[in-house]
Amino acid sequence: MITFEEYEKALIERHGEKTHNILKSSAAAVAGLGGLGSNIAVMLARAGVGHLHLVDFDRVDITNLHRQQYDIDDIGTPKTDAMTRKIKRFNPFIKITSDNARVTENNAADIFGKYPVICEAFDKAENKAMLVNTVLSECGGSTIISASGMAGLESSNLITTRKICDRFYLCGDSENGIAEGVPLVAPRVALCAAHQANLALRIITGKEK
Repeated sequence: MITFEEYEKALIERHGEKTHNILKSSAAAVAGLGGLGSNIAVMLARAGVGHLHLVDFDRVDITNLHRQQYDIDDIGTPKTDAMTRKIKRFNPFIKITSDNARVTENNAADIFGKYPVICEAFDKAENKAMLVNTVLSECGGSTIISASGMAGLESSNLITTRKICDRFYLCGDSENGIAEGVPLVAPRVALCAAHQANLALRIITGKEK
């Protein structure tokens, strides 16, 4: 078992002490732990974000394994528990809190309001819109990073990050959503998740103005 000092030294060597200290003292929330959210959570944890808040009501299913960060042994386990266990395997020193709950317009502000950066990773468009609208209207200290358009086998270069307005960013190609006959494959989903995670790090470190 490595020590905290050894783990921290390794991150400082890669990030520099200033960036590491900023990330270590930061917090972010991930709303949904499917194809987008499970990848976002893993990326932020590997980067050294000090506190992650994970939110999902679902359990791992066999149909999740082709694009989400879970294993066969996780099937049937609440996604919040499975993701916490996975992250703790490579970053045992991170603080993880979670809500095994379905997010609604009635509880969204209570769940996410204290987090400065929120990564939206829901499946359904109406749930995405609900969370974005709630954060913008009720969570004045929070920035939300949403996603739209990562289905299919279209070019990777179509996936972009756009600032829609203050405190609201949108990642994806904004066109290729889930539809009958359109595949939802790991590379493109992970690309969009990487855009969200990278933007979260830019916001945390002050590089995104």
